[in-house]
Amino acid sequence: MPDRPATLRDVAAAARVHPATASRALNPETRILVSEDTARRVTDAAARLGYRPNPVARSLRTRRSHTVGVLIPDLNNPLFPPIVRGLEDKLAAAGYVALLGNTDADASRERTLFEQMRARHVDGFVLATATLHGQLLADAAAADVPVVLMNRLAPDYSFPSVSVDNEQGARMAVTHLARLGHTRIAHVAGPQEASTGMSRLRGFRDGMATHNLTVDEDLIAYATRYTVEEGARCCRELLARPGAFTAVAAANDMLAVGCYSALDERSLQCPEDISVIGFNDMPFIDRLRPPLTTVRFPHYQLGTEAAQMLLERIGGREGPVKILYLAPELVVRGSTAGRAVNPSVPHRSPAR
Repeated sequence: MPDRPATLRDVAAAARVHPATASRALNPETRILVSEDTARRVTDAAARLGYRPNPVARSLRTRRSHTVGVLIPDLNNPLFPPIVRGLEDKLAAAGYVALLGNTDADASRERTLFEQMRARHVDGFVLATATLHGQLLADAAAADVPVVLMNRLAPDYSFPSVSVDNEQGARMAVTHLARLGHTRIAHVAGPQEASTGMSRLRGFRDGMATHNLTVDEDLIAYATRYTVEEGARCCRELLARPGAFTAVAAANDMLAVGCYSALDERSLQCPEDISVIGFNDMPFIDRLRPPLTTVRFPHYQLGTEAAQMLLERIGGREGPVKILYLAPELVVRGSTAGRAVNPSVPHRSPAR
């Protein structure tokens, strides 16, 4: 008959400490309360005995499940894995596990996942799916559970949030194109129900005004989702409209990749005919041909900062709602090039 599983008392006896001390040493949230030598003895004893904490018993003692609900709009988007990695690493260091839900940007699925995670008594939520006028934020406010927004903002700044400075990033993209000589710049805007889409459009308009460039409303196409397919659709719309343009600023990299496809369909070359710039610098975007010029922000840090905010809220730290903006950075690659000022039609390079 196999030996019984090691208990906390067994670990405490092996480490020559009181069970309460062993419990504190094995809990990342309370380990700081014991000396380094004691913590080392306890963790060594736990490893030697093969001790595994009972999460159910622990949750009954602490009234916490040590789980966090995380809602992501699209796991097919390469932007999110490094963000989630930062989030999970920070949560794991504090003894928490993330329950990940992919909503596919569907409001009904989003609400179902939110309620299912609430039913599992998660200690808090990190939401990367919130829209400006959707039901989720109202549900979150009524849930009486800590909530942090990640890569999103609430319209009234009522929830803690961490995101890139989207307006500044969009202005940087326009400045880059303007300095290359582009005056007819199109914009593939993100969904206007998302704070990212709205603020990047606002930044695009501000950037154009800063450089005394006219915003042609016919050169703005609105995507309904941040997908390659929507980027291609929007770029096709722009190409079918009467106004000529020589550059496209896309609200994210997935939309920019879609622009590549639409240009290819028309046998237009990037950047010889039309320059393209994205936003996010998602993994592998530098492997495109040509490599995509884009606006970068620290993905992993975005996740760790969101986790830290949530842990503070779970721990009962009061104070003003914290809104954190991470600084964007322009990354210039091969998809943007200099152009003549005020071209009447997109330039076609001579055949090679």
